[in-house]
Amino acid sequence: MGKVICIANQKGGVGKTTTAINLSACLAVAEKKVLLIDIDPQGNATTGFGINKDNKNIYNALIGEISIANVILSSGIDSLDIIPSNIDLIGAEIELVNYDSRESRLREILKEVKKRYEFIIIDCPPSLGLLTLNSLTAADSILIPLQCEYYALEGLSQLMNTIKLVKESLNSGLILEGILFTMFDSRTVLSSQVMQEVKGHFNGRVLNTVIPRNVRLSEAPSYGQPVIFYDCRSKGADAYIDLAKEIILNAKKGTW
Repeated sequence: MGKVICIANQKGGVGKTTTAINLSACLAVAEKKVLLIDIDPQGNATTGFGINKDNKNIYNALIGEISIANVILSSGIDSLDIIPSNIDLIGAEIELVNYDSRESRLREILKEVKKRYEFIIIDCPPSLGLLTLNSLTAADSILIPLQCEYYALEGLSQLMNTIKLVKESLNSGLILEGILFTMFDSRTVLSSQVMQEVKGHFNGRVLNTVIPRNVRLSEAPSYGQPVIFYDCRSKGADAYIDLAKEIILNAKKGTW
């Protein structure tokens, strides 16, 4: 049964989609069968693989219009499939209000395909709304990308409280996969200060891998490619390869 990892942070611009795309690709390169679910109405993970947003997508599956199996597309990379998204998904937050167990809708429809994959990665929107709540309810663990800047710290305690509430009422098995430092710039004192502060507050919950600020990571989406295919020798590619190794090791240890 696949391990479901939700990548979430209610603050935008912290590297959620970059992490979802590149972690998924690196897991696939490591010969793991992976499904990436884009559940952000912006659809950036979809376009990050050069996929047309006009396809049937996660919105159609969530509202029961079509089977989730029928919205799975090939990413163009062996072992990596993707469920796309587009702006229609904004309407799902309203339409799902009338569903019984609306917070568990994603978990229920995932049962149909979960056994096909070793890892299922969910790219969440930058909010704590119903789509993110569905993702947290469906997940085995949550990975929190955290930009190494002061304001990135402000919403972390709120997110941790949300995780606690989800565990208490919707998904008792949810664990923290880890906090992932992103956009780290070793030349600045601030990056190091933020890192030390987070490690002080969340001892043992911070992943070993650190994602650097890297031009190639920023360029790759415009070519519809993960960084490992755009420039496999870049520091960004090396970092996400290390992250994939760490996630695989966590799964083998059974720490989820």
